[in-house]
Amino acid sequence: MDFGIVLQCDPPASRVVELAVAAENRGFSYVWTFDSHLLWQEPYVIHSQILSATRNVTVGPMVTNPLTRDATVTASTFATLNSMFGNRTVCAIGRGDSAVRSLAGKPSTLGTLRSAVETISDLANGRTTEVNGSTVRFPWATKSSLDVYVGAYGPKALDLCGQVADGFLLQLADPAITKWTIERVKNAAADAGRNPDDIKVCVAAPAYVGDNLDHQRDQCRWFGGMVGNHVADIVEKYGTGGGVPKELTDYIKGRQGYDYNEHGRSGNTHTSFVPDEIVDRFCILGTPDNHIERLRELEALGVDQFAIYLQHDGQDQTIVEYGRAIMPVINRPPAAIL
Repeated sequence: MDFGIVLQCDPPASRVVELAVAAENRGFSYVWTFDSHLLWQEPYVIHSQILSATRNVTVGPMVTNPLTRDATVTASTFATLNSMFGNRTVCAIGRGDSAVRSLAGKPSTLGTLRSAVETISDLANGRTTEVNGSTVRFPWATKSSLDVYVGAYGPKALDLCGQVADGFLLQLADPAITKWTIERVKNAAADAGRNPDDIKVCVAAPAYVGDNLDHQRDQCRWFGGMVGNHVADIVEKYGTGGGVPKELTDYIKGRQGYDYNEHGRSGNTHTSFVPDEIVDRFCILGTPDNHIERLRELEALGVDQFAIYLQHDGQDQTIVEYGRAIMPVINRPPAAIL
């Protein structure tokens, strides 16, 4: 299993780069960042600095969107970074949450998302594509290679992911929901004539290593609020039925709004509706043994990467503990002498 970290682009940017370097030194292979240009600093500028300061990690947004960023410009950004630093970028894209809603916008349609995935994938992999009736390509990007992940929760978005994406991004670590979403994505891939095994699966969620569960829950409760923004859209569209698991939809009954000025931050005052049970299911908390147990469960469901949201007060400790006590167990190397 691969491991990654997910960072906000809070100033100073040097701290974001510092955490990326620390993660690579501890064995992490992916570094992701939020992409909300109004709330945080510009991620792609910081991505270039992370790539310059590291040697092996793959870097990308979690997640970008097709509304605040034109798909051809996004593709050019990735292809340029690949040209400068080798093929070490990845793109995760969704319909749009904080970047769009903080500007009083609404998430994109699935049709717009599909078009963006296809455009970004074609151009950033050196292929031609159709844009506004014109056939275009990057003549300088013939060696660029980019995986495009789609972040999804709802049935139709999961189907779209299976039909067109290289990877599936699920932003929570609940095994029951993970099982349902992966099956939906893989079945959609098979129905589209694709090999379901070709679609990579990344689960992203806060992880906090330690003994004080009450403190960890308080530090990570914000995540249930963030996921709740997407769940609210699903409930509005499908109701509480529609084949969507109640494990995903029931908990937002007490949700009364959301302040994007506190998006993704521990202590978010608009997430008191999130119960401890949801924090425990959506995140991975507790001792190293607790983390290993959950990761083994996710791995058995077909998860290829676990990415840690580090929006809590134990950033450095969590990176160290994963590198010391968790990743070596999950990815134990073969013996030198047989």
